[in-house]
This record gives sequence, C-alpha cells and structure tokens, in this order.
Amino acid sequence: MKLIHTADWQLGKAFGRFEPEVRSALSEARFEAIDAIGRAASEHGAEHVLVAGDIFDTEGPEDRTIVQAISRMERHPCRWWLLPGNHDFVRNDGLWDRVRKRASDSLIVLSEAQPHELEPGVWLLPAPLTHRLNLDDPTDAFDAMETPGARLRIGLAHGSIRDFGSRGEAPNQLAPDRARRSNLDYLALGDWHGVLEVDARTWYSGTPETDRFKRDAPGQALLVDLEPGREPEVTSVQTGRFCWLTRDWAVNDLADFDAQCGALMSTLDPSNTLLDLSLSGITNLGDRSGILSKLENEIAHRLRYLEVHASELVGRPTPEDLATLSMEGVLGIAAAKLNARIEAGGPDAVLARRALERLFVEYSRGEAA
Repeated sequence: MKLIHTADWQLGKAFGRFEPEVRSALSEARFEAIDAIGRAASEHGAEHVLVAGDIFDTEGPEDRTIVQAISRMERHPCRWWLLPGNHDFVRNDGLWDRVRKRASDSLIVLSEAQPHELEPGVWLLPAPLTHRLNLDDPTDAFDAMETPGARLRIGLAHGSIRDFGSRGEAPNQLAPDRARRSNLDYLALGDWHGVLEVDARTWYSGTPETDRFKRDAPGQALLVDLEPGREPEVTSVQTGRFCWLTRDWAVNDLADFDAQCGALMSTLDPSNTLLDLSLSGITNLGDRSGILSKLENEIAHRLRYLEVHASELVGRPTPEDLATLSMEGVLGIAAAKLNARIEAGGPDAVLARRALERLFVEYSRGEAA
C-alpha cells in the first residue's frame, strides 16, 4: 500500500518577526500545503495521509484556523489521520474536541494510544502526546498493542530520537530503535522540521512548508510504499512554496558582490524566497555604499523578505573618498576628524568608522539626487 507521511504543519503560526504582508503570505502558504499534500495523495494513489503531530501551532487556535484546516483536508478523497503533538497535545474539552465537532469521517483524530486497522491486516499504532513535555517514551505502548492478522504494522509518533546530534524541536524522547523493538514495518515521525532518515524503516517527514532559515529546500512530505517482507520505498514530494535561504558571502568589492548576487538570483524564484544574508570583507567606502544600496533599493524589493547582516563588511575610505569630502567644507572637516579616530584605533574606532561610512553614504545620495 501507499501512504503519505507528513508532520509539523503548525497552522496558525504567528511569524511575529515579519511585517504584516509577509506574515499573511507565510500563514496562507501553510494552508496551501494541505492542498499540495492532498493532490500528491491522489496523484500517487495513496488513500491515507498520516500527520505525525503539531498540526496546529498551539492547543488553542482560532476557530478560523480550525475551519480552514478541515475544509482544506475535506476537499480531497483521502483519509487524514491526525496525531496530537507537543504544540497541540490532547486535553479534555480542548482543541481536538473542537475539531471533531466540525470534521467529517475522513478526518480521524488519534487522541488515544489505540491501534486502528487502516485496511485488512494494515494496522496503525499511534502515540499521541498528552502534555507538551512527556517524560516517558510514548512509543513504549506499541509493544503491548495487539494487531491481529497484521500484514503491516505502522507506527505514528512525535518526538526526538535520542541519538540526534541536536535534540530536535521537542524534548520528548523516543527510542532510536523503536521500529525494531516493536516490529514495525514503518515508523512515521514528526518534530524534526527537515526530512531525515533515521533508519530504513524510521523517517521524519519534515514540515510541508518551511518555517525557518537554514532549510534551503522548500517543504516536503514523504510518499511511502509498503509491502510485507521488504523495506519501505520512501520518496520526497515537494509541497512547500517558500524557500528560506541563509548565505554568508565574503566580498572584495562591488563587482564581486554583483557576481555572487547575480548567480544566486538566477537560480531562485525571488517572490517566493526569504534570504538571510551575512556579508564580510574589506572594501572601499564607495563599494560598500553601492552594495548596501543595491540590497536596499533592488534586491529587497524582488525578494519576499531580505535580512542583511553587514557589520563584518568593513568600508575603508580611500584617499579619493577623503579628497572628495574635503572639498565640502564642514563635511570635509568631519570626515578628517573621523578618519583620524579610525587610524588611532581604540574604543572609538568602530563608531567612527560607522559614522564615516554613513557620512559618505548620505553625501553620495545627495550627489545622486
């Protein structure tokens, strides 16, 4: 059988660091990812979608968020198996009761650790979270779950595998060899926001719509092809719209920056890209001004979002820069004093360099006008 494994939708995520227009686009893209998952299920003949926790960003989302999620899922003919995670854990009279009141039979909330028979002989073993922090491994319960006549045993859980170099997104620890311990044909996990193969039968699907920098690829889901007696065939399916890129560039001059910038922009869809860019190097003041001006007045308008870190990009005045400013009376006197402080070093040198750079930038803007 084929199924779709996904997780960490975190619907209703606030994205508070961004301006309203960007927040709105990122929030809407998370709902659009549900449709992308549903279409992928239909395209590949998968009748079941397993969602491994954190469907919602909090245990108390707005009604609109719940209704939007349900309506998107119900557009598609597959069945959706929804596991509570650490962001949307199970509690009495809580989120999942609100979902059940509105949802059709195609949406199954897995709020109890009880096996479900997806198809004859194909059993789903869920490990829902009942608290944000669970001290015990919730997948321990798999060992005691009876699955009569099982051809396939599929686990569904949310938490961090203990042998990660990083602890994942949540402090809920899972045994790294759970698939072997509990005789699972596949273990679908949520919590880690990128696709990750733990072993041949244990995978993290990542989030279907990327939500942070350091994830260069758009969000994905996993198409899982299962058959008794063999390892699962797992294929990534792109579901996300936005790319969140992190780049660190060492820059020698404006021409060097233009080359790096051109190479990057030619490989991406700017309107669907968020870029966190760090610059370093030593240039003259004119080139530094030109670099920052291009970022502010051109690149930022092409991208969905741009964040620039330029404190390590040092602009040093050339004799020509100082000669130009020296002809401007008071500006020239100020430039000479600032340059003297830079040359002297000490605690004022950094501030003086920034002041001189700003003086040159403003002067250049005035000349351009």
